[in-house]
Amino acid sequence: MRFFPVLTALVISGFMYLFIMEREALMAFASGGEVPEAVTEEEAGVSEVRRVRVVVQHSQKQPVETSVILRGRTEAARRVDVRAETSGLVVSEPLRRGAEIDAGDALCELSSGTRAAALAEARARLSEAEINFNAADRLSEDGFASQTRVASARAALESAQAAVDAAVEEMARLVMHAPFDGILEADTAELGALLQPGALCATVIKMDPIRLVGFVSEAQVDRLERGALAGGRLASGREVMGRVSFIARAADEQTRTFRVEVEVDNPDNNIREGQSAEMLIQAAGQEGHLLPGSALTLDDDGTLGVRAIDEDDRVIFKPATVLRDTAEGVWLGGLPDAVNAIVVGQEFVRDGVRVHVTWRGDAPEGRE
Repeated sequence: MRFFPVLTALVISGFMYLFIMEREALMAFASGGEVPEAVTEEEAGVSEVRRVRVVVQHSQKQPVETSVILRGRTEAARRVDVRAETSGLVVSEPLRRGAEIDAGDALCELSSGTRAAALAEARARLSEAEINFNAADRLSEDGFASQTRVASARAALESAQAAVDAAVEEMARLVMHAPFDGILEADTAELGALLQPGALCATVIKMDPIRLVGFVSEAQVDRLERGALAGGRLASGREVMGRVSFIARAADEQTRTFRVEVEVDNPDNNIREGQSAEMLIQAAGQEGHLLPGSALTLDDDGTLGVRAIDEDDRVIFKPATVLRDTAEGVWLGGLPDAVNAIVVGQEFVRDGVRVHVTWRGDAPEGRE
């Protein structure tokens, strides 16, 4: 009955021996390397005793295809709500939504009412004022009228002219025109409807060119430039090309992101407003190293980087920054042009120790 306690004690003693006396060999075995052969200090020297085996990958700096990926939507290049500036009944037939219109086309026309009579009256008063002014001016030249009378006649003439201009402007407000070439987003005001100042007559949008609108983070906004080439893929699968036309200078207060607009040609108006779009924007070129994500580690201060080896196979820490994460690995910046990075076993060594190196791929020239 005491056999199992004794066996348990033996097993625990064995594990304690491995963790205390054979710790380095156990770590090398756990990292996938081979257990170093036992050698004496006289045979190999003190610095050569029980080196940890690591796997090292030689990497040369190369160009990184860096692009900024955004998700956004399509948006009309121009949109305006045409509204009434005066009141009146609509006397024009409505134009239906989707109709293509040209700049200057009449959208809504209001009944003139008494405005035509007001314009006629203003013109009659202008004629009277002109006669009075001419008479006063001639009498003043002959010495039969004072300068005060001439000034009064001139003021009456200018007032009458202003009344005519106001009546003409009021008549012009009866017809609302399209401000630019575009498409009607909704029907124009219905025949017989009473419009008050500010009432909606029509909504006109311009779809060529169309915009792809997205929002970029603070970390990526400095990588974008106006005029950069950009591609977009709509939810329907259609792919389009354009260039960056706008990058916001101020961040959105809620999301802390910056608005980015890409201008895309849309001559057939087939791209609609409000479609979801994925944008790929060309960013400034960079160079970096493509290494496995497992090679990343932290030093004692929490700095992100990789552990590498020098010419004497001693471990050194190299700070790095992540440029891009891909399926093939992680692109890292901030490293030298050439680096021998430890990709297996870096967690079991520290700076300054010498290691046994196994190369992954081709070893650099002069290193085997």
